[in-house]
Amino acid sequence: MEILERLLEAEQEMTCYVGGKGEFDALCASAVRTLKHRHPDKAISLVLVLPYMEQRLNTDKEYYESRFDEILIPIELAGIHYKQAITACNRWMVDRADCLIAMVWRDHGGAYQTLKYAERCCKRIFRVGHEK
Repeated sequence: MEILERLLEAEQEMTCYVGGKGEFDALCASAVRTLKHRHPDKAISLVLVLPYMEQRLNTDKEYYESRFDEILIPIELAGIHYKQAITACNRWMVDRADCLIAMVWRDHGGAYQTLKYAERCCKRIFRVGHEK
């Protein structure tokens, strides 16, 4: 939350992408909702970015529409094999972001690969939590 507050200090608007695939995504989404509540004068947008259509969006449509300002399934991911879709989705978000907030505990896996990709793209990175 502290990182988001600092980032928002000099800005009037902020778009926050989350993947919705794990506990850290849920924690980040919650922090953005709190930020929106604390700063109603600023244009803060919380965007759920998914790698492919999921049944939960239909089953719990009202829930997701009430929790996120926008739900995106990038057209650029169409046709990508589902096993590569999450990695491609993470890269899509990094490509569009000014910075990345990451919690990476190990030197393998999807979060680690996304962090390394963001580093190669020279993104501003904020690491939180346990670091190896």
